[in-house]
This record gives sequence, C-alpha cells and structure tokens, in this order.
Amino acid sequence: MNHLKINEERLLNRINELGQVGRNDQGQLIRLALTDEDKQGRDLLVSWFQELDLKVEIDRFGNIFATWEEEHNKGEKPLMLGSHIDSVIDAGIYDGSYGVLSGLETIQSLKENNIKTKRPVTVAAFTNEEGVRFPPSMLGSLVYSGDLSLEKALDTMSIDGLRLGDELERIGYAGNNEPGFIQPEAYIELHIEQGPVLDKEDFEIGAVHNLQGNSRREITFRGEANHAGSTPNYLRKDSMQAVTYFMSTLYNYINKNELDTVATLGSIQLEPNAATIIPSKATFTLDMRSPTEKGFHEAQKLVRDTLEEIKAEGKIGVEATEFAIFEPVIFDKSIVENIVAAAGELTLSSKLMTSGAGHDAQMINRIAPSAMIFVPSKDGVSHNPLEYTSPEQLVNGANVLLLTACRLLNINK
Repeated sequence: MNHLKINEERLLNRINELGQVGRNDQGQLIRLALTDEDKQGRDLLVSWFQELDLKVEIDRFGNIFATWEEEHNKGEKPLMLGSHIDSVIDAGIYDGSYGVLSGLETIQSLKENNIKTKRPVTVAAFTNEEGVRFPPSMLGSLVYSGDLSLEKALDTMSIDGLRLGDELERIGYAGNNEPGFIQPEAYIELHIEQGPVLDKEDFEIGAVHNLQGNSRREITFRGEANHAGSTPNYLRKDSMQAVTYFMSTLYNYINKNELDTVATLGSIQLEPNAATIIPSKATFTLDMRSPTEKGFHEAQKLVRDTLEEIKAEGKIGVEATEFAIFEPVIFDKSIVENIVAAAGELTLSSKLMTSGAGHDAQMINRIAPSAMIFVPSKDGVSHNPLEYTSPEQLVNGANVLLLTACRLLNINK
C-alpha cells in the first residue's frame, strides 16, 4: 500500500541548517535559551512557518506556535506536534529540533497533497526545555500546562545573573498570548531516544508509553574544618563522610529492595577543598528517577528520612532544596497504539518503551492526551556533538509521525 510520505531532502536540509545556528569559533553548537543564538534559531524557524502561511503565535513565555487551519476546521481543537530548539552546551543537532522540524514537515506534506483534515494542526516550540541557562528544565511546557505560574517563571534567574522575562523582551519573543491559549486535542512529540535501547536491540521505532518520574535536589551538609591527621574519628564533623553515608544508604536500599529507581550524584563541591583539611561543607546534586509511582514515592521518602537521620545525629547541618519533583507519566494508550500501527503499516519494527529522560510531552500530557515517538540514537549518545541518528532513521520517524497524525485526523492515507 502506498502511504503519504514526507519530503526527505527538505527535512534533512532543515535539520542541518538549524544545526549550524549557534556555532561558536570552535564549531561547538551552543544555543542556550534566550541567548542571541537562540533568537537566530527562532527567527529561522519562524521564517519557515511564514513561508507556509501558517498562523504564527507566541505566548508570554516565548513558546512559539504555528497553526495550519482552513475554513472548514476553524474553531476545532488542533492536533499539536512539537518539542524545543534550545540546546545544551556543545550539543548535537537532533535533540528537540528534530521533533519541531518533523512537525513542520508533517504540515507541509499534508498541505502539498491537498489533504483535508477534520481539525487544525499546530507545531509547538517550547521555551527553555534544556534548562541549562535557566534551571530547571522544561519551563516553557510547565508554564503552558498551568503547573507553574507565569510570574514566577518570568522571574527565574539565569546562570549568568539575568532575569528570564528581561531576556525574553530583549530578544523580541515575549508574546501577548496567555500560556495555554491553544488547547490541543492531542499532542505527539517525535524525538531521538537519547539512550541505547533501540540501537542495541535493533528496533527502528520506539512507541513511548510512559516516562520516568524525576526529582532533582541540591543538598548541603555543613560540618567543621579541622586537621586531617590530628582529629580522631569520634570528634570529626566531616561533611564528606555524611555524603558517603547518605549515598550508600540510598544505593543499598534501592538494590536490596530491587526498586526500579536510579540515583545519581552528578556534581559536588567541597570546602575548603584541600588535601589535608576535613571538609567543612559539601554541596551536591541528587537526581532520582523511577517509572512507577511506587518506586518514585518510596525513593522520595527514603531521601527525606535519611536526611532527617543525619540531621538528628547533631554533628552535621543539613540543607536541601527541591528544584523539581515530576511524577511518573503514563501516556495515552490510544495514541501509543496508533504509533505502533503506523510503524507496522510502514513495515518498521517497533518497541513499547519507557523514556528515561524528561520531555515537554510529560507536561503537555497534563492538559491533553499525549505520547512520544523515538528513533534510535547511535550508541545511546546525546547532549554531545557525537549525537547521531542516520538519515534513514530520521526519515522513518518523521513518516511514522505523519502517518500517526493522519490516523488521529481520520485521514485514509
């Protein structure tokens, strides 16, 4: 059976062209949210939207939406396709941008083939998904879903000491629409996997049916600096020893009880950070993830109980800041089934998957039925210039997105 297909060359050219926006003198791709480089990427994206005469709208948080609608479907809730175009430092070219540009290609393919849809189709590019410059991540979709107030989000401070709302104004992307002004009928996000499963197991498409819960904290233990040689163990107030106990307690409990949870201490700073001095202060990050509510909540209780235990002993001061607590997400079963069916119609192998990384889809799922499509990442590499998905795999994913959209729009193609 012949199916409607995307324009392969056009999609790949756009991915590569956007992938050159934000390169520094060393050739690194650094398109952090609301920088001049992000503005250049946004301007290019909007120009492509305008070439297709799409209705381009921007909300007060800088989220960009481009809608294709016709007289017969105006007023209907749109099918929304999207992701983000901001990047990490020294990034690859596919993370986020691939989903946005495939959404654009879906609309263009439908238009070129004079397809009549029962509802509009909207492409979304959400602000600050990566959260590198303005922590935490996924702020744009979190604001859009109504789970974070616009005013609080606009007051977020960057790692370079600038207010998010001011930077939005500076680059000209502080829109007039209130976040949430477009209520989608459904949302689909196409993305590279950013993990090794599809690549190693030789599947062509991932139908993402759930997404791990994620908590992020910064924890500080305060002890007392003293001589490394002359201070006996029973008199030590060693902040690093507290870190070791804390992390060992988490790992041992998780492994002993076979929780479906992973814990990562990704960054740590010690003071005074000298070889012969007991650390007086240890500040570290803790990232915990679990795909099930049971594992997620049990792990959160474990963290809080262990912090209380250390504090109660009286030797070490404890401070903990919760930057983000995102519950596990179950995506819409019907959309997932349509993704699997679309892959099957295109004779592509597929696998039901859990997303280990956070994505805008988990926020939009709070206001509309949502799901995700994954394509393989070579060796699971992402957030890295070596990030790679072959042209054939990129085209496969975009065609699955197009066919899934057709199925949801009740188009027999």
